[in-house]
Amino acid sequence: MNKAAKNDILREITPLTQSDCFTLFSRVKTEFDFPLHYHEEFELNFIQHAKHAQRMIGDHIEEIDDIELVLVGPNLQHAWFTHKCKGKEIREITIQFHKDLFDDKLLRRNQLNFIRTMFERSVRGILFSRETAQQVAPRIIELNRKHGFDSVLELMSILHDLSTSRNMRTLSDSSFNTTEPFSYNSRRIEKTFEYMNQNFDKPITLGEVARLANMSEVAFSRFFKQRTGNTFIDSLTEIRLGHASRMLIDTTQSVAEIAYHCGFNNISNFNRIFRKKKGCTPRDFRESFSGRRIFI
Repeated sequence: MNKAAKNDILREITPLTQSDCFTLFSRVKTEFDFPLHYHEEFELNFIQHAKHAQRMIGDHIEEIDDIELVLVGPNLQHAWFTHKCKGKEIREITIQFHKDLFDDKLLRRNQLNFIRTMFERSVRGILFSRETAQQVAPRIIELNRKHGFDSVLELMSILHDLSTSRNMRTLSDSSFNTTEPFSYNSRRIEKTFEYMNQNFDKPITLGEVARLANMSEVAFSRFFKQRTGNTFIDSLTEIRLGHASRMLIDTTQSVAEIAYHCGFNNISNFNRIFRKKKGCTPRDFRESFSGRRIFI
């Protein structure tokens, strides 16, 4: 298979904020319509009644059975396609959680060793056995009925059981060059992101954040790009789009209201950037989330 160029693959900006532990999206549909994409979050995807649909994880492609459960690691390209699937009630439950939800030091404790190993393998994608998917399915389906801390505990319990399950299969070839996540490892960068997340609804200039980092604008721009792989403006735009996505799902506010509340100075600019980054209009994005979405 020819490796798709990074620019041809959609980088999804999920509506998960730094205040959330995870988000769960559940819906019944007749086809798969989301393009090949990647994102920084882990994704656990449960699919039922989609026999002969096609799954693409990294450089691995295959038809799926009538039930499956897959864990996709951060920045690994993935997608499901309708292909030869004839199912009219495809059930899909997607759980996304931050890659730093579990601190590295916590994962090195004996009791979480299996989860750490599973996360390391997930950078190539993991398909769990049919038996495991069937056993865990009721708990995944019930997860959106739990609340608060109970939800977090149950997700941790599900992940632990998956990590000790038998016959899990790594999907993408080990030589496949996934999009490597950047390690910020910088208090200045963390402080900058914290400031942008708190003030995304207001005008923010390069000068402001450079002063916050106690650097000149030129030095800060270079430093920021080296540490994050993104320009300051692109990162700010992605933060604003993430909050806008959340509001499109969570509220009934108009697209124009959301645009202004998220720091975009005009609606046409917001629509253009949203479409470029997400591959659809804000209105289409809102309509596509017709299932049940919860944030914990």
